[in-house]
Parts: sequence; structure tokens; C-alpha cells
Amino acid sequence: MLRSILMVLVILLAGYSLFTQNFELMPYLMLLLSFSVLLTGVTFLNKDKKAFSGYSSILASLFVFIVSITMFLN
Repeated sequence: MLRSILMVLVILLAGYSLFTQNFELMPYLMLLLSFSVLLTGVTFLNKDKKAFSGYSSILASLFVFIVSITMFLN
């Protein structure tokens, strides 16, 4: 449920930024994206679907989280 809400928020923020050409909300978008990808990775690991997909999702979420933090600091 939380993952679905985060994905809808990411899509709405990305659409808003795309249509208005206003990129001030991009750090928030990246932060929400990192949390949603992290939840996806944890879900994959809990369901034991594919361990590689879960670990790669978690690593990707950490990368996006670091990028969003650096965007906040600039």
C-alpha cells in the first residue's frame, strides 16, 4: 500500500515538473523515488523472488538517495 502511494506521488511530481518546466521539486522527487525503490527491493527479498533483483534495487535506492541529498545541499 505504501509503495503504491509513493509511486503515485513520484509520477505526479515528475509529471508536474515535466509540464511546468519547474525543477525546484526535483530533490523531493528523487527522495520519494529512492524510498519507493527501497521498498520494492525489500519486498523482493521478503518474497524470495529473486535475490539479485532485491539487492540491486536496494543499491539503486541508496545511489538515488545520495544524489537527492547532494541536490538538497546545493
